[in-house]
Amino acid sequence: MQAAIIIFPGSNRELDLAMALKRATGREPLHIWHRDGTLPATDLILIPGGFAYGDYLRCGAMAAHSPIMREVKARAERGTPVLGICNGFQVLTEAGMLPGALLPNRSLAFTCRDVHLRVETNQTIFTCGYAAGQVIRVPVAHHDGNYTAHPETLDRLEQRGLVAFRYCGAAGELDDAENFNGSGRAIAGVFNDSRTVLGLMPHPENATDPLLGSTDGCALFDGLIGALQ
Repeated sequence: MQAAIIIFPGSNRELDLAMALKRATGREPLHIWHRDGTLPATDLILIPGGFAYGDYLRCGAMAAHSPIMREVKARAERGTPVLGICNGFQVLTEAGMLPGALLPNRSLAFTCRDVHLRVETNQTIFTCGYAAGQVIRVPVAHHDGNYTAHPETLDRLEQRGLVAFRYCGAAGELDDAENFNGSGRAIAGVFNDSRTVLGLMPHPENATDPLLGSTDGCALFDGLIGALQ
């Protein structure tokens, strides 16, 4: 199973993501620079967190037009799974691969801490390692994580089971206080229509080692790799 991580100027979580993948697969993922126009054969494409192009203009907006993204879109259309985390989620929305947009947190402050997430469905390759309704604890680190979409889009996501994770309390309860960035319907991650593209703001790759305080992210990578092998 071969994975490839797309790296932009300003990406800073690619090594964290590579370590999480190596724990799950036993092999180093490919590291692909954003100016490359082609991708080698790969079973999984990942876009890491960070500040692509310094978040100038708008988070993810410039990265969405990098040469490599044409190939990422083409591979996704042919069914190759794509995972975008934090800044990667922003890139995927700006590239039109996922609906909605990520706006500044309602506090207008950068937030870095652990949060609880509720797994909304386990009927996907990305979430099959969890139970539906399971609560996990993973870190967040972002300023622009307020997921926003038109109410009709939010309804469609709900109706089609395309909401992946929601911010919640420790027992899984939905509480406005737990929705720290103000995301619409407490959404922390969404799928595309085929559920082969996932974007989420929290960092499961930083919850794969006991030394980091949580291993709740392991099931995402282990389940995903198991589904692809």
